[in-house]
Amino acid sequence: MAIRNVAAVILAGGQGERLSVLSAQRAKPAVPFAGKYRIIDFTLSNCVNSGIYRVAVLTQYRPHSLNDHIGIGRPWDLDRMRGGVRMLQPYLGRKGSDWYRGTADAVYQNLAELADWRSDTLLILSGDHVYKMDYNAMLAFHEDRKADVTVAVMQVPMAEAHRFGTLVTAPDGRVTAFEEKPPEPRSNLISMGIYVFDRDILVRRLEEDSRTPGSKRDFGRDVVPRMVEIDRVYAYPFKGYWRDVGTIQSYWESNMGLLNEPPDFDLYDTDWVIHTRSEERPPARVTERGKIICSLISHGSIINGTVDHSVLSPGVFVAEGAIVRDSILFTDCIVGPGSIIDRGILDKHVVVGADVRLGEGDDTRPNRTQPRNLQSGITVVGKGARIPTGLRIGRNCLIAADVIERDFQRFLSSNGHVTTQLPSGETVEVASREAAAR
Repeated sequence: MAIRNVAAVILAGGQGERLSVLSAQRAKPAVPFAGKYRIIDFTLSNCVNSGIYRVAVLTQYRPHSLNDHIGIGRPWDLDRMRGGVRMLQPYLGRKGSDWYRGTADAVYQNLAELADWRSDTLLILSGDHVYKMDYNAMLAFHEDRKADVTVAVMQVPMAEAHRFGTLVTAPDGRVTAFEEKPPEPRSNLISMGIYVFDRDILVRRLEEDSRTPGSKRDFGRDVVPRMVEIDRVYAYPFKGYWRDVGTIQSYWESNMGLLNEPPDFDLYDTDWVIHTRSEERPPARVTERGKIICSLISHGSIINGTVDHSVLSPGVFVAEGAIVRDSILFTDCIVGPGSIIDRGILDKHVVVGADVRLGEGDDTRPNRTQPRNLQSGITVVGKGARIPTGLRIGRNCLIAADVIERDFQRFLSSNGHVTTQLPSGETVEVASREAAAR
């Protein structure tokens, strides 16, 4: 059966608060993953590998890094005169435009922008999941069932189901109930945030939802549950790799899973290339003093120390005697001589002084300012932070972006030397520079 005229809409406006400081200066889909990629690369690559070349990316929260990364879409072969990629974000002043109130509202506000594509089927996707999926199989399923909307689903452990939209289905796959993040789920069949809609039906339901008092304007909370009552809604079962990397723990675990043998996700599948925008950098270099064990090392990195079971983005420098273990380091991080990084995530341009110990001590004490985000022993360091020489840093610590040595003042002795550990669960923020000067 021929697949109808399809366009993809990627929802990429999320703030991603559960990723803590990693998403403080960028949208969640723009967070680096597996060293050289951004999270949104996986959804974009799924589109082009499925032969879908009309793609709209809806942004909102801190869109600059996404705009810079995607540009005109050349790495994904989306720089096209007909179709291609469109970066759409809300702006005040346009008739009928406002900040998006929810995922459904984001699509509703941009229907006019997509009208010239004349697509009769819309593929609605999330830009913040890591997975590999040929959308053609789901589109064919949708056509075969003559569905108004098809929801991609998979099974998860019952204990995790409350984090997602859950579905109940009839034997033929038709959805009979949909609940968004129920406290007591009736099913462990969860929505992956991937939908195929008949365009005319979707427009009608979005217009109705826009007039519904109290609606959150969200697909999972409002639109799809309503459609279950009045339309043909089917569940498409997915068996492949899919991960929601929206928490520090799941993000860290997904990166570490790439180091398994075999890896949880195959980045080397030549039949399903993950495309990305890549800077020109020289090859990675491992000196005679360097040692790498079961790790991913990106181009431009220089390894003089030991990297063990870790993922390094481009341009990372690991000095002699330093050890990076079970950690994720973003672009252009520097780890000083003799320092040890254990179960840490370091954002771009972090500079770690000599003889630092990051990741020591009690991993049961959650972070005092973000206890829900940092409670599994991982310490996170924000973009551009500078960690002073000799500091001992515990677990579940949060070091904000752009902190410098003086922001650690209360952990220094009167003669300026570090004498105490930054305790597990502690947070270091940027201090007032005026106060520091006084």
